[in-house]
Amino acid sequence: MKRAKAERRVKADAVLTEIVRNGVIAVTEEMKTNLMRTAYNMIVYEALDFTVGLYTAEGETVSIGLGLPSFIRGMAETVKAKLAHFGKDGLEPGDILVTNDAYTTGSHLYHFTFSLPIFHRGKLSGFACCMAHWTDVGGVLGGVTTDIYSEGLQIPIVKYAKAGVVNRDLVDIIRMNVRIPERAMGDLRAQITAVKTGERRFLELLERYGREEVLAAIANIMDQSEAATRARTRTIPDGTYEAESFMDDDGVDIGKPVPIKVRVVKKGEEMTIDLSQVSPQVHGFYNSGATTGYSCAQVAYKCLTSPTDYPINEGSFRPLRVILAPGTVVSAVKPAAMRWWMTFPMTVVDTVFKAMERAIPERTIAAHHADLCVALINGISPKDGRLFLAGIGPSGGGFGAKLTEDGMSATVCLNDGDTHNHPVEQMEAKYPLLFERHALREDSGGAGRYRGGLGTEQVVQALSAININVQVDRVHCAPWGLA
Repeated sequence: MKRAKAERRVKADAVLTEIVRNGVIAVTEEMKTNLMRTAYNMIVYEALDFTVGLYTAEGETVSIGLGLPSFIRGMAETVKAKLAHFGKDGLEPGDILVTNDAYTTGSHLYHFTFSLPIFHRGKLSGFACCMAHWTDVGGVLGGVTTDIYSEGLQIPIVKYAKAGVVNRDLVDIIRMNVRIPERAMGDLRAQITAVKTGERRFLELLERYGREEVLAAIANIMDQSEAATRARTRTIPDGTYEAESFMDDDGVDIGKPVPIKVRVVKKGEEMTIDLSQVSPQVHGFYNSGATTGYSCAQVAYKCLTSPTDYPINEGSFRPLRVILAPGTVVSAVKPAAMRWWMTFPMTVVDTVFKAMERAIPERTIAAHHADLCVALINGISPKDGRLFLAGIGPSGGGFGAKLTEDGMSATVCLNDGDTHNHPVEQMEAKYPLLFERHALREDSGGAGRYRGGLGTEQVVQALSAININVQVDRVHCAPWGLA
């Protein structure tokens, strides 16, 4: 990956570097906490489908709050896209930038991304960002979509606020195009709270320790992450490693498997992950954008090299090169449908592990369930006669076994990171549902010296008429074991 050039006018000693390291982690954790406390939708404050982060003035990752690994590259590339759109000279204090463009974020239209440029004494010094999942952005409810236009409202890169003045016309357009506007507006305000928290706390660091000193410390942190990652990469045997797997289908051409081919080249202290041979983008809604393709490679690389090095930052991925071809299921182009964007990337990561199993079996695992385990429901509430929108899950499934132990049970898929299932008590209180059973699925782990983890099963009774949309994959092309 290319390394941004930066002039270092001052140096930061080891003590200040550690202060700043923990400082930026604290900033993103407070951003996360404030978002959870103020969000209106359970998918944010219970399921934790969001990510917050701090970025340099060039869009390089400084610190990401624990959340969705698949957003690792998405938010950074969104910041860079906003910089390219407006230019540094086009930004001023009080600006807040927004987009939900699926081909910029790499995900789907439900992910709104807000970025606040942080100015310290007139100098652009970084960005505070928040990407979160909204319950609704218009578009069709349920069913299989085959293009982006049927999936909802698209907001290009624009300014939500300019010099502190909110763009009310934009807010009105959003409100007009969603089914439950009070929730959408509540989540919007929660995201603004998160990025303003990031701005305030980061400015406190700059004021206390000095702008140039803090930026120098951040550069040190990135260099240290790079050095640690390079050292760990050197321990992997040089070579070219390949693997292939399949997804069941694309939701439209039922029964037609979708191939996932990966190629990994390890040489010295660097690695190349080639995803150019994965399937071309499909007719159904399982596509994702190029930033998600990069994230797949970064998630796999991080797991194989430095999984406990934190915070995740730009230096973590400098030894990694990613090859993508335009128009694949992990680098889709318009007008590809993207609603269930997360599904295929999970198997891409599994397939990278499969490729590396013979080189570093102690660091890889057998394939996991790699499924969102989510059911989307909607209907009219018998309590107040109003429309409700909700999701059951993510419920979790079984992870593949390791070389020396069984796989984890009832765990959300790898790319879902720290997301949680919606609590049963909350679901029953808010929606006409009765959860009769939520349990481990017996003997579902697969045989072997070390078995895979157990999946889960749920029995849910609808107490009134509902519509349900269930996404399921890896049924016919099941998770594989490793020798």
